[in-house]
Amino acid sequence: MPDSPYITPGRRRPRTGVRAVTAVAVVLAIAAGGSYAAGLGPFARGEDGPDPAAMKQARAFLADWSAGRLPSAAGRTTRPDAAQDVLRNFTAGLEIERPKLTAAEDDKAEEAEDGTLGVPFTARMPVKGLGTWTYESQLPLREQDDGTWKVDWRLSLVHPRLSDTEKFHLRREESEPPQVTDRAGTSLTGAAYPSLAPLLDRLGTSAGGGPRGAVELVDRSTGEVVRTEATFGREPDPARDDEPVRTTLDATWQAAAEKALGEAGGKNAALVALRVDNGEVLALANSPSSGFNRAASGTYAPGSTWKIVTSSALLLKDAVAPDDVVDCPKYLTVGKEWHNVETSEHPGATFRKDFTESCNTAFISLRGKLDDGELGEVARTYFGVGQEWHIGIPTYDGSVPVPKDETEKAASMIGQGRVQANPLIMASVTATAVSGRFHQPSVTAGNEDTTSTKPLPAKVVTQLRELMRATVTDGTAHVLADLPGEVGAKTGTAEVSEDQDNNGWLVAHRGNVAVAVVVEEGVTGGGSAGPVVHSLLSAVPDDPA
Repeated sequence: MPDSPYITPGRRRPRTGVRAVTAVAVVLAIAAGGSYAAGLGPFARGEDGPDPAAMKQARAFLADWSAGRLPSAAGRTTRPDAAQDVLRNFTAGLEIERPKLTAAEDDKAEEAEDGTLGVPFTARMPVKGLGTWTYESQLPLREQDDGTWKVDWRLSLVHPRLSDTEKFHLRREESEPPQVTDRAGTSLTGAAYPSLAPLLDRLGTSAGGGPRGAVELVDRSTGEVVRTEATFGREPDPARDDEPVRTTLDATWQAAAEKALGEAGGKNAALVALRVDNGEVLALANSPSSGFNRAASGTYAPGSTWKIVTSSALLLKDAVAPDDVVDCPKYLTVGKEWHNVETSEHPGATFRKDFTESCNTAFISLRGKLDDGELGEVARTYFGVGQEWHIGIPTYDGSVPVPKDETEKAASMIGQGRVQANPLIMASVTATAVSGRFHQPSVTAGNEDTTSTKPLPAKVVTQLRELMRATVTDGTAHVLADLPGEVGAKTGTAEVSEDQDNNGWLVAHRGNVAVAVVVEEGVTGGGSAGPVVHSLLSAVPDDPA
């Protein structure tokens, strides 16, 4: 095989003497009934594993390569100039961004016949705009005359199939993603519905549109493709014949949701509206409209909107009834001092009053009625929170960890601490509470559903609906009282940090629709999220088609 312009045989130390000494050492070791520990070779330091200095050099080389410090990585090899040239061309030519290279455990290293120490590693190569190419390779380490170790440079360490006769080539393909429509066939575009712009590309790509490509091994002389190493993107489905991707969204509701977020006063905010009877998402909007999808992927403390779940847990075991007196003091100490919004108090309040006025101290005082993990179990078993959802777009599906102590348990009773949710989750919670049955939300049809839940008892559903209705007529969600239809709701104020104002929440239901809104640093739910929900429900019919 002709010499490669990128690799030449490295200088080798004479091995004859080493073999002889090693052989003698082995014989002596056997004669003594001991094991081989002659102090020579990659594993010879009186230890079971390879020379730590060799492993350190291997990991340093991979770290430099990962971080783009190519001169430093090349300097750790026996051929710095060739190494730097190849590493640069390989990374740039394949449009690889921030590779992640991970050495195997020390016990995976093996001595090769040529006297090098082979250190396996995993390469994860993110190809710009396409995906990650993952493969396994091996670093050969050779001990130098001065006792140090270097990577014995050869093309195959970059990838086992890279050689002086074959190299890699990146092939890209672009195709227009299919049109995306709402439930009735109305075209949805990012220009008309800005909040959907980041999602439309993903929905189209999932149907076979968008960028595709492959990493191919080609002959250096002829350019002929020898094999395909990795493929990215989905092949278009010929059966679709440019058929649009139909979503569950409703153009009327989506437009109203985008407009309603204008009531958030320029603050970061998100909104989800979905059908109660089947979980189909009618509207999903974010402010700002570009970038992160707060509505479905955000991680927020849900604040007092979570009292819907807490109330469910208490009502399920008859730990409290709506007319039971549960005092609402101004302050309550459980590990720390807890208080109500604006430090309000309602002496001799019923549980119904505690719910409608969102009394933190009353709910915290009931923590002993629930076992430590019971709130999370109710959230998962009846509301699907924390299970894996497949709705057609990426989502965060909530978390309700078992509290570590009484202080954290107090926090979880009012949707604080480590309880995490987002508007998608809280709209679904609302729909489940008023219908009695969880339906996995959906933005597209035909999604896998691996959730498993139980229906809420009819008595609990009736009680929850009554509590939420009273919150609109007589409580903190009075901002919605003038809307037509029988609206039920729950407000929420969630602490973020000492340096930030509270987030404002409001969830509501009317007819066959449940809505959830969060306004970051909105201070109160009724004051910030309330106008957003009012704007939405004022602009749409009582029930979707």
